[in-house]
Amino acid sequence: MINYRFKYFGLAIVLVAVAFTVLYFGFNFRFEMTVFAVHSAFFETKMFALFKTNFADELILILYLTGLALMMFSKEKNESAGIMQKRHDAMRYAFFINLLIQLFVILFIYGQGFIAFLVLNLINLPLLYLALFFIMKRDLNEQKIQ
Repeated sequence: MINYRFKYFGLAIVLVAVAFTVLYFGFNFRFEMTVFAVHSAFFETKMFALFKTNFADELILILYLTGLALMMFSKEKNESAGIMQKRHDAMRYAFFINLLIQLFVILFIYGQGFIAFLVLNLINLPLLYLALFFIMKRDLNEQKIQ
């Protein structure tokens, strides 16, 4: 676990990713740059090649993954054994829920919707974990107050 202050840095990165997502989908944000690809198959298949592409979608996913990872792996200011147990529980439940969602999508979603899910699935598990951990941590704090 890393220092609790990284959670705020992670949140800032996620907010930047959200802003870029709005720009990307709402205003056709583009960030052209030359990239190295081990394999690329758009109009033609290329292996180990340099080419120019819109890097905005990759940048957005990198920002989401980095920010969410910092939030996931940051300790609480007062980390206790109870909090650590809630972390384990949240990860277990998040993994199970994500697995159920994946099975549903495999069975009932086809075409571009399935491809869109594959992209969203990159951040689905961290989001589920953080939401469940927040709820469990809140419940733990309410139990301590009573």
